[in-house]
Amino acid sequence: MLDQQNLRRQPPVLPQPPLLPQLPVLPHPSPVPALPDYATPRGMRREEFRAMGTTISMLLPESLIEMGAQLVRTLFAEWEQTLSRFLPESELSQLNQHPGTPVAVSDLLYTVLATALTAAQATDGVYDPALLDQLVQLGYDRTFDELPAVVFDPIIPGEPGGRWRGIKVDPIRRHVTLPAAIKLDFGGIAKGMAVDAALAKLHYNEIYPAMVNAGGDLAVLGLPPDAEQWPIAVPGWKQFWTLPLLSGAVATSGIAHRQWWQGNTLRHHLLDPRTGQPAQSDLWSVTVVADRCEQAEVAAKVAFILGSRAGAGFLRKHHIAGLLVRTDGTWETVEPWPANFMEEGSI
Repeated sequence: MLDQQNLRRQPPVLPQPPLLPQLPVLPHPSPVPALPDYATPRGMRREEFRAMGTTISMLLPESLIEMGAQLVRTLFAEWEQTLSRFLPESELSQLNQHPGTPVAVSDLLYTVLATALTAAQATDGVYDPALLDQLVQLGYDRTFDELPAVVFDPIIPGEPGGRWRGIKVDPIRRHVTLPAAIKLDFGGIAKGMAVDAALAKLHYNEIYPAMVNAGGDLAVLGLPPDAEQWPIAVPGWKQFWTLPLLSGAVATSGIAHRQWWQGNTLRHHLLDPRTGQPAQSDLWSVTVVADRCEQAEVAAKVAFILGSRAGAGFLRKHHIAGLLVRTDGTWETVEPWPANFMEEGSI
């Protein structure tokens, strides 16, 4: 699945709560965008809205903006209503509430689950879609927009993942049975798949060129007018670069944005399934280029969790281009990274 041949902000410095004096500020301040960004090409318009816990941006031809934007908004609304862990009435939430019982699911939920399980198998479980309980134990029990700077939930030692292997699926009846004591959270892979689905819908309706970006997971369709590539701003430590993207997708995974305090312990959302805790990585961010957004999102997350050495090895093994930025400011690329990747600014 991961083989391509077969296949902004400054991080917040959280305020120190009165009851917890002398907490350190968040590490690794970066003044450059933490997510891929882009300019608006001539003849195109940019639209934004909120869905799936993030900002969805799109670039579409001006003459087709109303129709195209409505298609994308409708698709993301459907995906959120089906897959959000934050909506009690969502299909995913209902599935999570019935462990041990075969549950009939929609084609959408089944497809996302099947893709997530394939990714888990292909990455030896470094990608794990069944870590919701561990995230909740860390205090991430609501949308990140609603999450306070400091949560005071008791710290419970995280349990390692791997329980996704016990999920039973019936592809004929579209039934899913979750083992006891696990809950699913598709997170980034669902956003990546939604981006891919949005571009497929735009293509079917002959609305292109187009770009759709779901909080840093983006993909393109065609090329912008009078241009030979899409200029994508990729974050570094204290600099940013322009990545010339001809086709495919880009995803960035890192700790620039989603960090919070649990008591006096700093947390982030990228969990290592081997420990059930936030990954202790030497990386600040990983940016990956792949054929599809879902592929790029999974690969970036796995490489981040593995750390710079093993993460680079993982990308090479699967022939995936990537940029790995370490917390000390050094960085390396994994081929086939574009040769005309240019540094645009430094601090």
